[in-house]
Amino acid sequence: MLILSFLFLTSFSNEVDKTLLIPQDTVELKLVEVYSAPLEKYSYGQTLQKVDARNLNDFHGQSLAELLQQRSGLFLRQYGPGMLASLTMRGTSAGHNAVFWNGIPINSPSLGQADFSILPVGGFDEATIHYGSSGALYGSDAIGGAIHLNNKNTFNKGHQTKILSTFGSFGRWNQQVEYGYSNQNFSSRSRVYRNFSKNNFKFNNLASAGSPEERQRNAEVEQFGTMQDLAWNLGSNQQFSTSIWWNQTDRQIQPVMGSNDSDVQKDYNFRAVVDYNKFTAAAIWNIKAGIVLDELNFNQSVNKTSQFLLSSDIDWTISEKLKSKTGARFNHVIGNLSSYEATEDRIELYQSINYLPVSNLAFSVNLRQMIFNGDFAPFTPSIGSEWTFFTNDKNKFSTHTSISKSFKIPTLNDRFWVPGGNPDLESEKSISAEIGLIHVFESNDFMISNQFNLYSMWVDNWIIWLPRGSFWSPENIREVRNQGLEYFVTIKKSLNQTQLEFNGSYNYTLATILNNLSENDRSQGNQLPYTPKHKAQGNLRFTYKSNSAFVNGHWIGERYINTDNISSVAPYGLLDLGFSKRLEFIPKIKASIGFQVNNITNNDYQVLRLRAMPGRNYLININLTL
Repeated sequence: MLILSFLFLTSFSNEVDKTLLIPQDTVELKLVEVYSAPLEKYSYGQTLQKVDARNLNDFHGQSLAELLQQRSGLFLRQYGPGMLASLTMRGTSAGHNAVFWNGIPINSPSLGQADFSILPVGGFDEATIHYGSSGALYGSDAIGGAIHLNNKNTFNKGHQTKILSTFGSFGRWNQQVEYGYSNQNFSSRSRVYRNFSKNNFKFNNLASAGSPEERQRNAEVEQFGTMQDLAWNLGSNQQFSTSIWWNQTDRQIQPVMGSNDSDVQKDYNFRAVVDYNKFTAAAIWNIKAGIVLDELNFNQSVNKTSQFLLSSDIDWTISEKLKSKTGARFNHVIGNLSSYEATEDRIELYQSINYLPVSNLAFSVNLRQMIFNGDFAPFTPSIGSEWTFFTNDKNKFSTHTSISKSFKIPTLNDRFWVPGGNPDLESEKSISAEIGLIHVFESNDFMISNQFNLYSMWVDNWIIWLPRGSFWSPENIREVRNQGLEYFVTIKKSLNQTQLEFNGSYNYTLATILNNLSENDRSQGNQLPYTPKHKAQGNLRFTYKSNSAFVNGHWIGERYINTDNISSVAPYGLLDLGFSKRLEFIPKIKASIGFQVNNITNNDYQVLRLRAMPGRNYLININLTL
C-alpha cells in the first residue's frame, strides 16, 4: 500500500471546497482581521474541511458534539443528550483524535481525549476538521485526525453588540451576550453565555418488561462561560493577540435504562493563549504561550490537570517554489488526581517544507520529534502531494495522496494510576496512506464538486486495560487495521435571488482487530466496538433573499457492542428541518428568527446501548445585532 501510494504522489486538495492550487509567496497582514496561520498550507495530500458558518449559526448554544454528529461524516459516541461525547475518526478510538483551540492542544493529559459535549458552539468562531493521520503536523493523539477551533477578531468595526437566545423542548434555554469594539489598531470582544436543559424527555425503557414509556430523570445540564478576545496591531508589521475562555458545566449523569444511579459531575475549564506575530517580506515569526486548566469533579472525587505551553516557529518563503516552517513546542504537564500526582515535560521539534515545482503540482514534507520525560516518542514524518491534471473552462480534475506516521504517548492515567498504572508502556503508533480524486464542474449559475478518498491505516501498540488479579492494568497489546472510503459532494444552483445548495457525505469504515488478547478471546478479524461501518449525511438548503430553509438527514449503521461482534445496536436515521428569516424593522438593529424541528419522524433510537435519546423536539432561535 505504501509503494502504491508513493507512486501516486500527486494530488488535489487538502480542503474539500478548495478548487485552486495557489502558491503562497508572502503573507500580508490584513488590517481588518487577526492573522492566523492557514492550516492547509503544509498539508498537501490531506483533506481539510471547514464547518460552514451557517451550520455554526444553526447550532449556536448547542454542543460541538451535536453539530458534528448531524452535519458531518464523523461519528460520536454519545451517552445521552448533553452527556459524554467522544469522537471516532476513520475508525480510531476517542484518544486518537487531537483537539486544538487557537493552536493549543486541549485533550486531557490524564484521559487522553476531549469531551465534545462540553465544547459549546458559541465558544469559537471557526471549526476545521482534518481527516486522517496528522501527527507530523500536530503531535501526539492525531492518529485518526484533528479538530481545530479558533476565535476570530476583526478591526475597524466600531461598536457591536449581539444577543442570542435559544428556547426549546425539554427545558432548553440558551443565552449568549457579546460586545465588541475595534478600530484600526485595537480589537476587543467579550462574551458571556449560559446553556441549560432539563433533558426530561420521554423514552421507551427497554430494560423493563413491556418497554414502558418513561420520562428521563437525572439528566439535567447547566453550563456557564465567559470569553475575552483582544488584539493589537503594533505598527505595520507586528500583531499581538490573546484569548481567554472559562467554562463550567454542571451535569447530572444520565443513567442507563433500568438503573437508578444519581451520579453528578462538574467540569471546570480555563484556557488562555497569547500570540505574537512579526511579519517581514519573506517570513512570519510566531511566539505562542498558553495555559489549559481542567478540573473534573465526579461524585465529589476531584481530578485536576494543568498544561503550560510555549512554542515558537518561523514560516519563511525561500523562493516561489520553496517554503519552510521550523519550530519548537514545550509543554509542562501537571496531574493532581484522586489516585496519584505526576508531572511531565514534553518537548517537540518540527519542520515543514512545501515544494511547488510547477504551478499545478505541489509537495509537502513534515517531520516531528517529541521527547517526554526523557523518552523519545516515535519519529513522525509525512509526505503528501497534490496534482491538478486536467482543467478547462468548466471542469477541473485533481488527485492527492499522502503517506504518514502518527503516534500517541501513553496518558497519565495509563502510566501512573494507582493501582494498575504501567510506567513501561510504549507509545501507540500508526502508519497511514490515502489517495483521493476530486472533480469540480462550474458554469455561470451551477456548481458541483465530488471528492473520493481511499485510506488504509495500521495501528500498533494499541493500549488496552486488562484485568490483572484484583485490579486492571494497561498493556500495549492490540493491533488494528483501519480502511475505508470517504465521499463528499457539494451542489449549488443560483437563479436570480434564489440559491439552492446541497452538501452530503458518506463514510465506509472497516476497523478490523488483527489479534486476540488471550486464548479465550475471539475478537480477531472483527469490527471494533461502537464503530459503524456506514454513515451518510446530507443537508439541503434553500435561500430566497433574506429567508432560508433547510432539510438535514443523517443515517448511522449498525454498531457492535463488544469485540465478539455478536450483539449490536440497531441502525437509525434522523431527519431535521428548519427555517430562518431576517427582520429589519429598525434601521440600526439587525434581527433574525429561526425555527427548527429535530427528529421530525419521532424515531426511537440509541447511539450507545441502553442510553436513551430524545424523540421529536423543537428549537426557536432569536438573534439581535446592535
